[in-house]
Amino acid sequence: MRAGVSQTDESRKPAEHVSLGALFVAFLKVSLYGIGGGGGLVWAHRIAVDQQRWITEEDFADIVSLCQFMPGPNIVGIAVCIGTRLRGGIGALAAAGGFLIIPGAIGFAVGMLYLQHARHPVIQNILGGLAATGAGLMIATGIRLLMPHRRRPAALLFAALAFGLMAFGKLPLLVILFGLVPLGIAVAAIENARVR
Repeated sequence: MRAGVSQTDESRKPAEHVSLGALFVAFLKVSLYGIGGGGGLVWAHRIAVDQQRWITEEDFADIVSLCQFMPGPNIVGIAVCIGTRLRGGIGALAAAGGFLIIPGAIGFAVGMLYLQHARHPVIQNILGGLAATGAGLMIATGIRLLMPHRRRPAALLFAALAFGLMAFGKLPLLVILFGLVPLGIAVAAIENARVR
């Protein structure tokens, strides 16, 4: 250990070389363990930061922040970013491949079953229940994301505008994002300037 570096600092040093197989297996585990919306994020953190110590806590937070703004599922973006950071483009393919192989196979199998039995009443009941549950989970997640900002009137206004434009205005998501995000950034900058 180097002089002046604590044991925890040394143990948090990012990995020097990670095999492609290790990346593939790690994100295969993430896809198997991470059932549900946020489960993959928790397991990706546990494996990449806590267990393998491939990246630091700060690096993981930066990757998650970046992936929030990238198109597609956040966890796939996280796999690509971690794979790229550790092994370049081939690492991105290994991590994403490991993550996507099980959900892809399950999705294909379920899709084939659905095509064969789409009109069956039990399948219709299952899909109706899943849709309602999924909508409830999305609403709960939106409320949880808004809670830290509940004392900021501008944040509440933008949340209400986004909801209204989507639910009642029937505008496409990208139109709402490209319209409200720049305004939200400008208002947040003004609010921060006033606080200083």
